[in-house]
Amino acid sequence: MVRWEPGARDRLVAAALDLYAERGFEQTTVDDIAERAGVTQRTFFRHFTDKREVLFDGSSELLAVLERTIAELPDVASPAGAAAEAFAQAAAALDERPPGFPRRRAAVIAQNAALQERELLKLATMSAAVRDALGRRGVEPAVADLAAELGTTAFRVGFQQWIDDERPGSLVPLVRGAFAALRSVAAS
Repeated sequence: MVRWEPGARDRLVAAALDLYAERGFEQTTVDDIAERAGVTQRTFFRHFTDKREVLFDGSSELLAVLERTIAELPDVASPAGAAAEAFAQAAAALDERPPGFPRRRAAVIAQNAALQERELLKLATMSAAVRDALGRRGVEPAVADLAAELGTTAFRVGFQQWIDDERPGSLVPLVRGAFAALRSVAAS
């Protein structure tokens, strides 16, 4: 094992995804991941608190993008428009992930009920962040809640389309398209 070799975090993520696909999430240990990545267990824990965090790393950054986007929008932005823009910016942040990561991550989560529950909790946390950010803009609680839930639904639908696509491009137009479809459904 080489000490201090750069790129340990990326190697840990790649090793974890490979092992989760080969053995399953439950059957993969932190030691397995560290060994495959060519690092020590201690190095693993410098980057991640546990093996689940490999899949959910970056959630706090997404929340920050959502909150910052809403805070920086002009006052004339509607609650639904603010939510749509916030989730589009979160989608842009996910576009920066390594190619294939979202699809591989989703496949692991789909095979494990506890991870599915964690994913739902992540989405609920994103919705709450948007609702609270809208509330800080003076949006009525019920309206803020509805706008946040619409945004979360559009994000989830767009994300599913993105990972289902064999040659995914940007997530942003899929999230914007899902939000437009939701507005159309609501208007009908």
